[in-house]
Amino acid sequence: MEIKIAPDGMAVRVMLAFLATAGLFYVNIMPAIVSGLIDSLGFSRTDAGLVASFNIYGAAVGALAAVFLITRVYWKPLAAMLLIGLISMDAISIWVSDPLTMKLTRGLHGVMGGMLVGVSFAVIARVTLVHKTFGYLLFVQFGLGGVGVMLLPPLAPIYGTSALFLALIAFSTVSFMMLFLLPDYRVEDAPKAVGNGDIKWRPLIVALLSVFLFQAANMGLYAYIIDLGKSYGLTIDFISPILGISAWAGLIGAWMVIVFSTRFGRTWPLFFATGLTLGATIALHFSADKAIFWLANVLVGITWAFCIAYLLGICAEFDKAGKMAALGGFASKTGLASGPMVASFLVSGGSYTVLINIAAVALLGCMLICLYPTQLLDKLDKSGQDEVA
Repeated sequence: MEIKIAPDGMAVRVMLAFLATAGLFYVNIMPAIVSGLIDSLGFSRTDAGLVASFNIYGAAVGALAAVFLITRVYWKPLAAMLLIGLISMDAISIWVSDPLTMKLTRGLHGVMGGMLVGVSFAVIARVTLVHKTFGYLLFVQFGLGGVGVMLLPPLAPIYGTSALFLALIAFSTVSFMMLFLLPDYRVEDAPKAVGNGDIKWRPLIVALLSVFLFQAANMGLYAYIIDLGKSYGLTIDFISPILGISAWAGLIGAWMVIVFSTRFGRTWPLFFATGLTLGATIALHFSADKAIFWLANVLVGITWAFCIAYLLGICAEFDKAGKMAALGGFASKTGLASGPMVASFLVSGGSYTVLINIAAVALLGCMLICLYPTQLLDKLDKSGQDEVA
């Protein structure tokens, strides 16, 4: 008996969220991975950060490849092969202890994961209410990521990095089973994009840059947030629960996207939320105060989920075939990779002052330049030229 799933229902949005998350779930538990590499395998701070960068730069390459593949091949068999590849590379990673080998292994893992995310983003672009679907995506990512960063860091010193990679294998396996329940989402059935199919390149490029800056600023700090807390005298027993709570706080941001969609436009909600992210980032200078560290991380958890759902949704609205959504995924992965890479060279001495300042400048840039594409889309909504809700 074939199970029918409504193509625009909540169930399908959740399944697409799992599929997209599977390719990049390691980002949601990145603090656990970086900390585990340092504590369990004896990697230096620089090597641990570069492992994260290799993983996500590989994802950027895969996401870029997806831009050219998504309209030329049927997406379901491709997604199935990529999930099998991810499971295999995570299994191999369990037995790797050499820094260079780990960088190369995770880089290849990233290529497959990024391609899977690019494919998933392209499919999401073919679903109605794209912002709402990205809200579900962030809901899944932050909800399960909260479990990961709360439970996995204390396990790494006991069981090594195998606990981290087994968690990734489990998630990919669940996503693989969901894949076969999803509708076909053919390109020819997709709704029309902004401007009836004509891509507006100038605002799109600005939107892509906004995605890059936002992700780079946040991930540069997030990858090292455990070590940052330790440098201010906080303990892992205090930090891990805070990270779990902050990730779960992201559920609030994702829920707000699901509820709001574009009911209040994009410009002011995104501008205000990015400003809150900037303020919380600057507050990390005072992480020695437990209350400030707690509040800053929780606030970033909420606004990160909220902002990136809107930013990716903006990219997706410029092309309903999915290529620009996949390109948004490329910008996101490049930012996620560049943050830890830059951070890895800034924190070798154990000080986080410069890193926090650079992240703040990047967030300020994002907050200002994203006004252009958001105002354009809001204006099109009001004039009746854009049917995207």
